[in-house]
Amino acid sequence: MRGDVNTKIIFLGPPGAGKGTYSTRLSRLLDMPRISTGDIFREAIKEDKDLGKQVSEYIRKGRLVPDDITSNTLKKRIEEPDCQKGFILDGYPRTIPQAQALDEVVKIDVVLNLRIHEKILIMKLSARRICNKCGEIYNIIDVQETLGGMEYIMPAMHSKTPGICDKCGGTLIQRKDDRVEVIETRLKLYHQQSEPLVRYYRSRGLVEDISVHLGIDRTISLIMKKLKPHMVIT
Repeated sequence: MRGDVNTKIIFLGPPGAGKGTYSTRLSRLLDMPRISTGDIFREAIKEDKDLGKQVSEYIRKGRLVPDDITSNTLKKRIEEPDCQKGFILDGYPRTIPQAQALDEVVKIDVVLNLRIHEKILIMKLSARRICNKCGEIYNIIDVQETLGGMEYIMPAMHSKTPGICDKCGGTLIQRKDDRVEVIETRLKLYHQQSEPLVRYYRSRGLVEDISVHLGIDRTISLIMKKLKPHMVIT
């Protein structure tokens, strides 16, 4: 399958559901770029670019960046050569206007909708650690809970050396938007503005629901199974 896939994929789901983790793993498996507008914005802030100055205040407060800024940033990215044979979107679209703007420039093949209990979300997000150099994701909490009739078995994702990234040796940090008070704001925004996206794409038969309650390997296997009927092979 590697090298032959030409599929446009969106990951949806609340913050903390694992969009970054699973989209990164899927990117490696399918050999196609993973695009995160959040990562693009954070890099722009780090490099003190004009775009970074525009969005830094929104991100700091846990608010969504305005649709026009986000959509224009995404459009420029998917026009780059590495996206011509498919891509994976993580964190975009977040609103109906963003989805409509995306429809004008590309045809999406499948939407993977990650589902997880909100209590687990808060636990996992507040325990998330990110490499300050390469963005690799780790988690310091081992979840074994039963909520809403669902058993959650989600092992921690520790680095080999505490606080140090296995991939590049960078320092693992807790992002400001992974603190509990900001998480709660982000979840409210998700319910208000992003949940309608699931209905938008479901009405077009593009949504595959993924229950995130097991370890990464088992969840990736489930994602690949749900993804298979939608794959475009060239």
